[in-house]
Amino acid sequence: MKNTEVPARRRLGVGWRLHGDGRAPRPGAAVLPHERLSWPRTLGLGAQHVVAMFGATFVFPVVMGLDPNLAIMMSGVSTVLFLLVVQGRVPSYLGTSASFVGGVAAIRAAGGGTADVTGAILVAGLVLAAAGLLIHRVGPDLVNRLFPPVVAGAVVLLIGLSLAPVVAEIYWPQDQWTALATMCVVIAAGVLLRGFWSRLAVFVGLVFGYVLSWALDRVAGPITAPGPDGKVTTHARVQLESVASADWFGLPTLHAPSFSASAALLVLPGVIALIAENTGHVKAVGEMTGENLDPVLGRAVLGDGLATAVSAAVGGPPTTTYAENIGVMAATRVYSTAAYWAAAAAALAFGLCPKFGALVAATPGGVLGGITVVLYGMIGLLGAKIWIKAKVDFSDPVNLVPIAAGSVLGIGGVTVTLGDFSVGGIALGTVVTLLGHHLLAAGLRWGTEERAPQASVEQQAREQRPGGRRAEEQLTGEPQVREERPAEPTAV
Repeated sequence: MKNTEVPARRRLGVGWRLHGDGRAPRPGAAVLPHERLSWPRTLGLGAQHVVAMFGATFVFPVVMGLDPNLAIMMSGVSTVLFLLVVQGRVPSYLGTSASFVGGVAAIRAAGGGTADVTGAILVAGLVLAAAGLLIHRVGPDLVNRLFPPVVAGAVVLLIGLSLAPVVAEIYWPQDQWTALATMCVVIAAGVLLRGFWSRLAVFVGLVFGYVLSWALDRVAGPITAPGPDGKVTTHARVQLESVASADWFGLPTLHAPSFSASAALLVLPGVIALIAENTGHVKAVGEMTGENLDPVLGRAVLGDGLATAVSAAVGGPPTTTYAENIGVMAATRVYSTAAYWAAAAAALAFGLCPKFGALVAATPGGVLGGITVVLYGMIGLLGAKIWIKAKVDFSDPVNLVPIAAGSVLGIGGVTVTLGDFSVGGIALGTVVTLLGHHLLAAGLRWGTEERAPQASVEQQAREQRPGGRRAEEQLTGEPQVREERPAEPTAV
């Protein structure tokens, strides 16, 4: 009985052996995924991972109009599901994904409700899970062929920069001076703070903006400005009535999704971004741990897709592996998945406190404006980073032309309508970018292959004419270079 139990636990990624004396990594060594430090230290590392993911994980749901309390709780559930799917080989925390923010904004702009949003996210999660199964089946090279860096970078760029109107038209007008001050603090914290603290720049900006809004209410009084619905009213910047009435303990608000093909199309481009993001994160973890994780890339994408689908099924946001937590691992050299189980447990505890969720949901619009202007730009520039890292050659028209067209269509929010069906914004830009690049590349290869045999026939005809190459040289006045071919082997 004992002999079969241990391998089963290892297959689930929950069998850890103690690293050294359990106090700290041995000199020059790292705590590997199947190892752990002492349980008190492991719990402390788990708390550190919660702090690292906290800012973005509850800011993005607020931006998408979803329940931040539920987002925190589902991040814990999603992390557990992910660790089980990858069998503990890829230590990662799953927090709220920003890849669907643009699609969600488009759904709401078209009159869609929260159920439409989560239904579209659920469909995208299932598509992502199917992609993970396919990658696991045929190998990780499929990702590189379907989504070369020029395409993946363009999609990520679209996702970020297409959100600029959300900042300019919704959040910033609610309190422009608070937004400006918050933006400055986020920028300063991200640049001037060092190490782990620089990763908390968004969280620092959020706390600053919240406190500033509260102070302005006390000093300057209520503000007359548009609210989230665009209507101009006189109101306090910080409204905590819902916080006072919320319970300290209880389940977040759950709801069932509804499904719409047009809504799903708006968020599907986020799947490409998540595949690219997961690939990068898995490779980063592999480099840190010294292990080739390509064989489990498909499992990682599958786990991310299933976690997103499960979260959306109960009204939660999409999830993805978090670079913030990978940064914590790089700083501590502790890659133990036990720490992520501890972080998941802490997130579940936070999610069961409705008062905390109400406090987050009361974040003033001006504060969100200052945060999102940085976040959205950073998301877009991640696409440019993919191009730079891969040294994409934009002097090649196959790279330049479809990307240029798709970028303007996506960022500009252009829509193509055919009867009751319409596609626009990020979805249209992604379609033009993806299909344009692959079709033009395939057409160019086909044209080259077709011309090569014809050129060979014409050259042979010229060589066989009376006078051949010498006569042609006399007519043109230029020497005709003849390709030297190796002599044919002679029979012995």
